[in-house]
Amino acid sequence: MAQRLRKTGNAKPAQKSGAPRSPSRAAAGGRKKKKDRQLGLFDTAVAPERVLRRAGVARADKGAEAVPDPAPVETVPTPPEPAVAEPAEEQPSPTRRSRAKERSAAEILAAAQREISVSEFFTKNRHLLGFDNPQKALLTAVKEAVDNSLDACEEARILPEIEVIIQELAENRFRVRITDNGPGIIHSQIPRVFGKLLYGSKFHRLRQSRGQQGIGISAAGMYAQLTTGKPVCITSRTRADRPAHRLEIRIDTRKNEPERVRDEKDVPWDAPFPTGTRVELEIEALYRAGRRSVDQYIEQTAIANPHATIHYQSPKGERITFERLTGDLPPEPLSIKPHPHGVELGALGMILKDTRARDLRGMLMREFSRVSDRVAQAMLEVAGLRPEAKPRSLKPDDIERLHRALSQVKVMSPPAACVVPIGEELILKGLQKGVQADFVTSTTRPPAVYRGNPFIVEAGLAWGGNLPGEELASLFRFANRVPLQYQQSDCAITKAVMDTDWRNYRVQQARGALPTGPLVIMVHVASVWVPFTSESKEAVARYPEILREIRLALQTCGRRLAVHLSQRRREAEEGRKRSYIETYIPHIGIALKEMLRLDEKQERKVVETLTDTLRRSRASV
Repeated sequence: MAQRLRKTGNAKPAQKSGAPRSPSRAAAGGRKKKKDRQLGLFDTAVAPERVLRRAGVARADKGAEAVPDPAPVETVPTPPEPAVAEPAEEQPSPTRRSRAKERSAAEILAAAQREISVSEFFTKNRHLLGFDNPQKALLTAVKEAVDNSLDACEEARILPEIEVIIQELAENRFRVRITDNGPGIIHSQIPRVFGKLLYGSKFHRLRQSRGQQGIGISAAGMYAQLTTGKPVCITSRTRADRPAHRLEIRIDTRKNEPERVRDEKDVPWDAPFPTGTRVELEIEALYRAGRRSVDQYIEQTAIANPHATIHYQSPKGERITFERLTGDLPPEPLSIKPHPHGVELGALGMILKDTRARDLRGMLMREFSRVSDRVAQAMLEVAGLRPEAKPRSLKPDDIERLHRALSQVKVMSPPAACVVPIGEELILKGLQKGVQADFVTSTTRPPAVYRGNPFIVEAGLAWGGNLPGEELASLFRFANRVPLQYQQSDCAITKAVMDTDWRNYRVQQARGALPTGPLVIMVHVASVWVPFTSESKEAVARYPEILREIRLALQTCGRRLAVHLSQRRREAEEGRKRSYIETYIPHIGIALKEMLRLDEKQERKVVETLTDTLRRSRASV
């Protein structure tokens, strides 16, 4: 080796053992030779790209110039050592390369996936809850708070008394304050009731109530938080001998969990009621009087809830009180079990999984209403299942056969005690007080069923008086005593009213429109589960059973209206004829006096005789 170095003449003195090696030598000599020993430059089994890399030529397909690697240190040429044959590396095929790219893209997409909370969803889709414009947002916020107050008072068997105050703080900025005389809310429940969507006590039971989904009042607080940044403030007192507690709540929309901004105990209670709850919201909104306004909502709420007293102060400072028309609370609705004719296949599977009954016959009698031992036996015979079989042991085919059998066997209608109507008498009182009309009528239909859910339809009509005679009739729509102000064209009530031929009842009507005349139409649908078309609860879905009951109720009221209008026309005709008699008979008497030379006494007698004869003849006709 020493001889070879002397022959070159370019050999450098050997470095000391402790001296650092030159980087260029380490890169070009040490690693290069080590790699060359592993893989020869002239090895034909090497991929072309790697051969070029070994030669110091850069790839040109990237758009860069080919730059050679730094020249290695000159060494004495030696014959190449025989290269050890290495297995050639497998060139990845385009298919495998694309699969690798697809997998990496899928992993990237998977990493972006995350759970969406219900609060996040409704924050971006607040129009689904009735907060799609400022005017509607004000109405929705008031409605949700008033509905909660009425439900709480009725469940506690307290005659409701509610105070609604709306203050305009600035342009398009309002403070809404609703106070009730209900039982109050315990301290630990306030954050969840007002700061968590889909939280409540009414979703899992079949019982008539205004609220259903556990969304309304917490959605109003979320809207306030979104538009003004202010939390919802709740003050409540549960006992007259104790102070109240006040909380300010926000919603963590990422987690759908409440956040307590302020929590105060032992605060003074300045409401005129011994117990109750006060809700304060500061929202971005718009106030307009007239149709679809908060004013109209309060008026219609008083009509549908004649047992409630409502004190209302508008943003203009005007105060009005709607006194209750009755001192009796409506009967308390009862909770019922699902009806077998309305249960769906998936729901039946969940019932079979969760039931505590030991056999199928016991499950049917325990979990469904109106199912006796005889009816359960008939259902199992139709399904071809053993009565003693365990509910959880059923296979999917067995569950499907049982589901078909539930609808094939005749079962009594659900009990009507779970639905409480307003009542004909109270509808009459409400319309007479709220509408200045000459004629008012109402009717309540017997209970009916849609998809196994019982419901009752009520209708009322008001005609004449101070109502405008050349405009379309005013339509008051109610569901579980709650006025429906928006989406009128999508509602089953509107469709049933327009499909009714009002010309049969002496009322003008254009095709496909509401009737025309001094008329107010009121329709109320009460049910354990009102089928609304959206989460905002503004329109009733068009189920054939519901449409039929509404039409029958309207026809009953329409016939009574036709009788009234016919009677009014007869009275008008009689008045017209009476005016003829009073106008022309005296002239006839004068003419007879001149023709027959009668004195005044004879003239009076002739006039009286003619008048009496004409009146008797008209009465006989």
